[in-house]
Amino acid sequence: MVSKIQHKALVTGASRGIGASIASVLEGLGMDVITPTRQELDLSKPESVEEYIQSHKDSGIDIIVNNAGINILNDLASLQGQDWALMIQINLTAPMQLIRGFTPYMKTVAWGRIVNISSIFSLVTKEKRSAYSVTKSGLNALTRNAAVELAPYGVLVNSVCPGYVETELTSANNSPTELEQIASSIPIQRLAKPEEIANLVAFMCLESNTYLTGQTIVIDGGFTCK
Repeated sequence: MVSKIQHKALVTGASRGIGASIASVLEGLGMDVITPTRQELDLSKPESVEEYIQSHKDSGIDIIVNNAGINILNDLASLQGQDWALMIQINLTAPMQLIRGFTPYMKTVAWGRIVNISSIFSLVTKEKRSAYSVTKSGLNALTRNAAVELAPYGVLVNSVCPGYVETELTSANNSPTELEQIASSIPIQRLAKPEEIANLVAFMCLESNTYLTGQTIVIDGGFTCK
């Protein structure tokens, strides 16, 4: 359970899918949840991220959930430099900026929780996912380093690696036939629901999580076990 202190959580990419479920679950736990729009925080522009940090650094944010991400599908032969750069900025650099920008406050209060939403494709991969896999693998590495550096200040940092989840992004990147094939290849025989991912993330954000840090937790219905 959440303590009497009302924690303030920043959740990126919360307009739909996993992010919306995370925001809803955290609000249900009594947290003050901030879900900036793209107009308020444009993760594709480093200057926008820095401006957002400067205007909110004293707002008491002690939880960050770096959920926003993009997945532009291209094989290596057709991968465009601008797509590569955009995915690195949104999926990897922006989370680093937010962690760097908001942890000074967490250090002063000796408490904080950071959860980076990674992917099973940080650990395994698939055709046309080179840039996505690279950025998500990098996010896992950032998680480990941040966990080591921030642990002395009471700030715990973890990654969550969802498998296939019932979201618009999954539907956009896979045909109905492919989705049926994917579901049949998962030991649990279905895709995850966004709230199942959100419940795991919520635990990592709570005061009851006192020792879990630096970890990359896979939640995929057993998909990567095969």
